[in-house]
Amino acid sequence: MDKLKIRGGRQLQGELTISGAKNATLPELCAALLTEQSVTLRNVPRLQDVSTMLKLIRNMGVACEHEQDGSVRVMAATLNNPEAPYELVKTMRASVLALGPLLSRFGHAKVSLPGGCAIGSRPVDQHIKGMQAMGAEIKVEHGYMLAKLAPGLKRLRGARITTDMVTVTGTENFLMAASLADGETVLENAAQEPEIPDLAEMLIQMGAQIEGHGTSKIRIQGVQRLNGCIHQVVADRIEAGTFLCAVAATGGDVVLRHAREDHLDAVIDKLRDAGVVIEVGDNFLRVRSHGSLKAQSFRTTEYPGFPTDMQAQFMALNCIAKGPSKVTETIFENRFMHVNELVRLGANIQIDGKVAVIQGVQRLSGATVMATDLRASASLVIAGLVAEGETTVERIYHLDRGYDRMEEKLRSIGADIERVK
Repeated sequence: MDKLKIRGGRQLQGELTISGAKNATLPELCAALLTEQSVTLRNVPRLQDVSTMLKLIRNMGVACEHEQDGSVRVMAATLNNPEAPYELVKTMRASVLALGPLLSRFGHAKVSLPGGCAIGSRPVDQHIKGMQAMGAEIKVEHGYMLAKLAPGLKRLRGARITTDMVTVTGTENFLMAASLADGETVLENAAQEPEIPDLAEMLIQMGAQIEGHGTSKIRIQGVQRLNGCIHQVVADRIEAGTFLCAVAATGGDVVLRHAREDHLDAVIDKLRDAGVVIEVGDNFLRVRSHGSLKAQSFRTTEYPGFPTDMQAQFMALNCIAKGPSKVTETIFENRFMHVNELVRLGANIQIDGKVAVIQGVQRLSGATVMATDLRASASLVIAGLVAEGETTVERIYHLDRGYDRMEEKLRSIGADIERVK
């Protein structure tokens, strides 16, 4: 398995371009299943999860082509196998996003219960509840969701869906399914993450009638059919936030092209409170840091609050900041698995249930550490960039699931980092 070797202590200087968002690309590839016409996605990141999703929809009989400019063209006219098998999706929880489109196109689907990294449970009960409200009959057997339209229905029907919790993939599934349902669907308690308006805008390009996306209440009027489209995937706010934290921790001056302030308000506010200078420009963010930071406490919560996907990266920064801080994780129950690895590098962290108490130290020292999940991997890379000596990060296949050539981008702005096969 590949490893990253990092020799810390270098400031970062220059500029890099933020890739398309994984968490927008995956549902948008599934949305392409809703039409027989060609759909082209631009700014598609080169990630393991994206490759897995492309394998999955090819297995359904769909044609997928990579264009020279990095775009992906999907032609689902030949879709003939409405199944998402466990063998193809066991490493990726986004498999559940195939449920709504397949039900809409075929009236039945067989979708494996989702896998992914072990940061906590991701129940599918809200997906099932919403699809049942729209007229689907669903049972779970042998690790699969078996779904079909209720007798007498030719299409899903509009419904009012109020989820028990805010669910991003649930909101996305209902958006896609409702676009081809009979009548109006109203989503209450909808997720508001930027990837959801991006999906909605793609569906609107395809002919869907959607209002309220980006708020907690979304209305969808079902249409008879959807068309093809060309859509630019929104930039990855978590990748941008990760590089903001990396520059803040190491010190330096870096321009992040395509990064958007309005998608990172909570993170940017905390970085500025820590002493980082962040300049907002036309389609870019410039981050400057002298590497001397003030520790910041925060609590993860649903968007627009502080994202759980940035918790580990900001904790790495707190490890070398001045003073104590508390990090409270409210979204996933197992999202402190990076703590023991940060401690191996010299961090001072104590865990008390959902709260991590960090006391900043003057320096970290290089060691061999093991990535346990996607964002934990990024936190260890940031820690390695500031640690004295050499840090080896093992199991970086987690990193490759969500970061497009991270080591190449870091090397382009002055990091001493290499991938070891």
